[in-house]
Amino acid sequence: MRRSAKNRPTAKIAAPVCLLTLGLMLFWATPVQAARIKDIVDIKGARTNQLVGYGLVVGLAGTGDGKSSVFTSQSLAAMLDKMGVTVNPEQLKGDNVAAVMVTADLPPFARAGSRIDVLVSSIGGAEALQGGTLLLTPLRAANGQVYAVAQGPVSTGGFVVRGASAGVAKNFPTVGRVAGGALIERELSVAFNEKERLCLALREPDFTTAARVAAAINATVFDGAASTPDGGTVDVIVPENYLGNVVAFVSMIESLDVTPDVESKVVINERTGTVIMGENVRISTVAVAHGNLSIEINESATVSQPLPFADGRTVVTPQTDVAVQEGRNPIYLMKQGVNIGDVVRALNALGVSPRDLIAIFQALKAAGALQAKLEII
Repeated sequence: MRRSAKNRPTAKIAAPVCLLTLGLMLFWATPVQAARIKDIVDIKGARTNQLVGYGLVVGLAGTGDGKSSVFTSQSLAAMLDKMGVTVNPEQLKGDNVAAVMVTADLPPFARAGSRIDVLVSSIGGAEALQGGTLLLTPLRAANGQVYAVAQGPVSTGGFVVRGASAGVAKNFPTVGRVAGGALIERELSVAFNEKERLCLALREPDFTTAARVAAAINATVFDGAASTPDGGTVDVIVPENYLGNVVAFVSMIESLDVTPDVESKVVINERTGTVIMGENVRISTVAVAHGNLSIEINESATVSQPLPFADGRTVVTPQTDVAVQEGRNPIYLMKQGVNIGDVVRALNALGVSPRDLIAIFQALKAAGALQAKLEII
């Protein structure tokens, strides 16, 4: 049986229309430039703690502190005295020993028996820690208590080789790492699962971002669950069904998507000539003329020597040649930009280098034409 001509076009158009509608729905439903709450906040009571200790690295191939560091000899003598060997610190050479500072980060909820990495840094006159072994070193927190002990072979990722008159070095051989070298001995007492309120601290404080985080949590949990006492903190009430199971509640709110808001900022690193512009940077209409000034100075010397058997002396006369060139660049009209692309095109029209941009941005800020914060690092 044949189908009517009226039904055939309808069958062909229905599928594309449905796909187009579904695509538009997915486009509008997907958050633009969204980030997880987990990536923009820190939870109070779940942070790392810094540890530090003083120790000795032994087994070096003549690249240790030597006699230049008195505290190295004293530390080595004290260590040997505890092991029943009495020596005079002044008689110790210490070429194979180096005094170091050992640092580590104690992660939150770390348990006794687990291991963490430590960073070993020389504080004496050692040339390299390559091939050395860190001896047992207690690591203390700010309260003075020992939370871990470190020991193990030091990996520097570099080397130093010296001869009689020259040497070759790679990376920084006076700093090394001991992978899994610290054994945790004391735990931090945190009753996290007994909390009834959570405090979320934004890594980049911002009033708009804090309000968006609170709105996302209220829409998911219940209205009034989250509040913002200031622009960098979000207080969250733990629901009754999650009391005693706060970990699951934190896991839920950490996965929520929020679009963080950032202020308009231009960051300049004058040492490297790096210029970074944020997305919301705007420039008001302004006329810019940027000229290049080049000064070249050449120094030379002219020697005037007397004739043989003449009663005279050799005279050296310095000569200096100075050349100055000033570029004649026209005045460019930079129109007000509505997005970052307009700003980049306006600056590219000037044909300047990144270091010239630094001077231009400083002048634009002084003229009030730069609608952004100028930060020099």
